[in-house]
Amino acid sequence: MSSSQRPGADTTVTAVSAAVSGRLQELGLDLEAVELTPAGKRRVLRIAIDKDGGVSLDDVAAATRAINDVIDSSDVMGEHPYTLEVTSRGVDRPLTQPRHWRRNRSRLVKVTLADGSELTGRIGDSDEEQVSLDVDGSARAVPYADVTKALVQIEFNRKDQD
Repeated sequence: MSSSQRPGADTTVTAVSAAVSGRLQELGLDLEAVELTPAGKRRVLRIAIDKDGGVSLDDVAAATRAINDVIDSSDVMGEHPYTLEVTSRGVDRPLTQPRHWRRNRSRLVKVTLADGSELTGRIGDSDEEQVSLDVDGSARAVPYADVTKALVQIEFNRKDQD
């Protein structure tokens, strides 16, 4: 979760996260990020959601209604005006949770390891501790603890192999 440089923004982000996460879980959605940034006299509250199989426009609409209801019935945003934006987790977001790896199975990923080395491979099976990457035709088990950065690579001309 991230916030702007404004004092108190971290507290607001934490409060919003706590307030909406349970309602999103009821909808089968994961809260991925909460970001609060100044925008003139208003603030923009961006909330990223995700779920297995991807997020549809209906999911975004349902999440927006639920988040509005939760925020309107609480004082987590205070009295200052804000604009709510609910979005799906973008492809450019790093893989930081086991569920991110699972949801990106068969996608190409570039991984930076704790020792500074990098590898690029296709995501295979994953669990709560590690992921199997197909690197140049060989399976390689990579513990999440060894990963410092992992980004899905965009493939424009990939032939579906699954």
